[in-house]
Amino acid sequence: MKQFNSLIKFRQAVYENGFTKAQDAQFELVDALLLSPHLRSFPGLSLSPVFRRKWSSAYAAIEDGQQDQEWLEKHFVSQIPVEGTQSFSLDGTAWPHPEAKVLADRQYVYSGGKIVVGHPYSVLAWVSEPKTSWAPPVSVRRVSSQQTDSEVGVAQVKKLCCLRRTEMRQHLHLIVGDCKYGNHCFLGPLRDEPCGALVRMRCDRVLYGKPGPYQGKGRPRVHGDRFAFKDPETWGEAKVQTELEDERWGKVRLRRWDDKHARQDADTEFSVILAETHLERDNPSDPFWLAYQPPPHQEPGEQGLADLWHWYDWRWPVEPSIRFRKQYLYWTMPRFQKAEYCDRWTGLVNIAQWELFLARDVVKDKPLPWQPPQEQLTPERTLQSLGATFREIGTPAAPPQTRGKSPGWLEGQARTRPKRHPVVKKG
Repeated sequence: MKQFNSLIKFRQAVYENGFTKAQDAQFELVDALLLSPHLRSFPGLSLSPVFRRKWSSAYAAIEDGQQDQEWLEKHFVSQIPVEGTQSFSLDGTAWPHPEAKVLADRQYVYSGGKIVVGHPYSVLAWVSEPKTSWAPPVSVRRVSSQQTDSEVGVAQVKKLCCLRRTEMRQHLHLIVGDCKYGNHCFLGPLRDEPCGALVRMRCDRVLYGKPGPYQGKGRPRVHGDRFAFKDPETWGEAKVQTELEDERWGKVRLRRWDDKHARQDADTEFSVILAETHLERDNPSDPFWLAYQPPPHQEPGEQGLADLWHWYDWRWPVEPSIRFRKQYLYWTMPRFQKAEYCDRWTGLVNIAQWELFLARDVVKDKPLPWQPPQEQLTPERTLQSLGATFREIGTPAAPPQTRGKSPGWLEGQARTRPKRHPVVKKG
């Protein structure tokens, strides 16, 4: 019942504060998204019984509606527990727009092992538990052609730190990311923030240690001994080393070196962790490197290597969470002509994903004849069983009002062809 009430309060708060214009149409659009299992086009949402307006109102909700994104992000963060260590996964994905020539700021984006034309997005998600597909988004922002993934990711993390500064000083909050964030451009701006960062690094990196004491002659050294990932002779003795057995990774050996930095930024120091997995095999997997930057109020040794390895494994749920957004919440299905419409639709999908997360312990499992029952429901199974719960909850949205017939296109008004935009290729 507590979770049931939390879902109702969440929906009521989003309706009252999250939408600043066209709130009824936008709210019903979210409900239609959650209760429409099979869609072939965006206006098909208007055929849902919970969307009580005409099909044109679906487009009007996106084109004319307004959202308070700052309040929504704050509301999402308020759903996260106050106590305990919290893990946040940072990743990027693309919304393909291969033929949308009138859509501005399209870019060449690497996604899913291939290059696509579309809009890149940065996703910061809260991972509530490992080895599941649950990773509700805290912030999803479009990366413009004037920005990099690291710049947008830093802005998202700093916003999170601003909202959770008190909690971060009491409990560890860890930002986990893949290789695109394993550099000084991401770690440098976050070194004074109260969160920790654990990111993967490329296997061909070359770092440097502390320069050592000043010898009294010439210019003081900026960099110390060379530390090349591909040259074991430059590593020296590890600060800490441990071995463990992992259910997924087999026999794992972890080694940590402290006080390393990139050549471009000697002020940003972090620990380097070498992870060697599946050592029980005749041909083990390729080792990979992690960079760990602790919060300013903690020392690198406060978190054990086994704990950091455990937390890095929590990064994975963001990947099936993004696939779920695209496949079952139809995030990339609409074909809009303006980038801000895409951002507005992204905000509605974020709300829908959080409502699913809050409803996972409320709905009753209704498997199809060929599906085995589940005790802990996945996002797909929760979405499949949501209808009965929504009938009990109801909706705070007001019913539509008759506004008369639209005058249509005015006689004599000129029609102009939409402007075509070239695809941006970043350096």
